[in-house]
Amino acid sequence: MRKGKHKIKSEHFLIGTIIVSVFLMLGIGYALLSQTLQINGTANITSKWKILFTSVEERKMNNATTQLKEITNETTLTLNVELTQPGATATYDVVVANQGDLDAVLSKIEGVEETNNSVPLPIKVHLENIAEGDPLLKGEEKTFQVIVEWDASQDFNETNMKKEISITLTYEQSDNGVPIIPTPGEDGVNMGGQTVALVSSGDGLYEDQYENGRYIYRGQSPNNYVQFNNELWRLIAKETDGTYKIIRDELLPQNEGYTMMAFDTVGYRSYENNTYCWELKEGGWTSCGVYGKVSGTYQRTDGKLSGTVTEDSSIANYLNGEYYNGLTSTARTQIQQHVYYIGPVENYNETGNDSLSKNIAGEKMNTWTGNIGLANVSDILKASTNPACTSVTDQSDQLHNSGAITCDSNYLVDVPDETGYWTINNDILESDDNSSYVWCVVQAGGVAGLGNAPANFDFLYGARPVLYLRSNIQFTSGNGSKSQPFQIGA
Repeated sequence: MRKGKHKIKSEHFLIGTIIVSVFLMLGIGYALLSQTLQINGTANITSKWKILFTSVEERKMNNATTQLKEITNETTLTLNVELTQPGATATYDVVVANQGDLDAVLSKIEGVEETNNSVPLPIKVHLENIAEGDPLLKGEEKTFQVIVEWDASQDFNETNMKKEISITLTYEQSDNGVPIIPTPGEDGVNMGGQTVALVSSGDGLYEDQYENGRYIYRGQSPNNYVQFNNELWRLIAKETDGTYKIIRDELLPQNEGYTMMAFDTVGYRSYENNTYCWELKEGGWTSCGVYGKVSGTYQRTDGKLSGTVTEDSSIANYLNGEYYNGLTSTARTQIQQHVYYIGPVENYNETGNDSLSKNIAGEKMNTWTGNIGLANVSDILKASTNPACTSVTDQSDQLHNSGAITCDSNYLVDVPDETGYWTINNDILESDDNSSYVWCVVQAGGVAGLGNAPANFDFLYGARPVLYLRSNIQFTSGNGSKSQPFQIGA
């Protein structure tokens, strides 16, 4: 970090979302004592469940300015705050209230540790005066603090930093503050109203070991098929916000086979508006490997290259324009506009010092919000049940050097021979300064895995759209198999 008499001024934007999610199960049952015992009657439930945010106010601001402060739908709090120098802090008083007729307890707080361990590290968030296990009885309200800070002890080399923060508070029904309804755990997960069992080996639904409260499908042939837009799609994950991340089962078709398309058509974006994409400056002979526009600075994880990206790629505009508009009207209502992690994932081709945690941190350096995206590198890696699948560098090295795959037993690398599809993440080599390469799933000669390609290879790769289904959708039938996919209720 730069010190001394040099004056540092950094624009630093942060958007944080706190979501109260509710898992509630109430039931009435009768027990017949003998064959001749008859019970007649009615049962009514008159209680209501209502946990909500009622206010958010600035408490103490130190070299910080609030750009946005609002509560929407009573359960989502959004903060946008600018911190202007190291050591700056912004503290907000937030009031959460129980206006229902049922006692509640805070069973889980998620997202704080994950946020503080992700890049850029100088941006931290803390919650005070609230903890897991805190009761919130009917009629009560509680005030706690959200604190956002620029940690002066962390080194930095950026003039523009931002971090999106998603913190989830999960409240459960309780008996005078003691939980009585369990959240999904070892026995199963509520997937669209159906209970899906968790597994610890083989094909199936797993707990995501890198993000608490997230569940992912893994293996060669898990039962994760879902009928969407009158097509077969695959469930990738149930997210911490309750949405369902899905991917089209096949590449986008065009007549026979699949549509070959560029990630970013040559000349589609200009260097003047996208200074990170330095190849555009060198005569425009290639394109840019960043999926969509970002606010602030887009940079490599190692800091070797940084700049602006203010325009979406050609594939992003196609998927969110012509393709999105071609979906059925019902399908469009089932999509949740969502944040996608589009940051760069580095290939440590010199040192080999890579890990899945590093891959995830790179993805989360930058975000884009929209309706349709592509798969993340980490989606591909996590879907494998092969214990040797530990990082994108190891996988790429094995594929290119020995023609082997370490991320097999994986439904996301099951693509037609001699083809492949784009991911959403920029590929950067430790030994190179390029900005045009993109990670992709490739297959040739029966061996498939993660490789890379320049963004303008019009003739080489296809697309498998990825989107998020709304958290309130219900699977009314089906068991997730290919012959009986989950059916979404109208």
